[in-house]
Amino acid sequence: MNIQIRSKEIHLSDHLRAHLQAAKEQFLKYGMEITTANIYITKEKDGVSVEFELHIAHQQPIVIKQEDFDLDAAIDIAIDRTAKALRRLADKVKDHKHQTSIRDIEVTEEA
Repeated sequence: MNIQIRSKEIHLSDHLRAHLQAAKEQFLKYGMEITTANIYITKEKDGVSVEFELHIAHQQPIVIKQEDFDLDAAIDIAIDRTAKALRRLADKVKDHKHQTSIRDIEVTEEA
């Protein structure tokens, strides 16, 4: 998975970069084929905006945008929301694969 972190008008400390890299491990635990992760951090009029854009093989991209006054809080909430979206997508894909079709259901006759 390639991670691109772009910040506009904000200097990211090593601590924040490490925190975003650690989120990569959290995203990979769901077993989805994440090809690229783009993270955009911009300074807004009344706080900061963090946007996660995850491109997943054979799926629509997941885009999460979070605005907050505090940069750390915005990043943490965006990571949690992205993990929740990935978990839901993984459950959806997993459940879809294991559904039984009408052809597989046996018809039992009463005697």
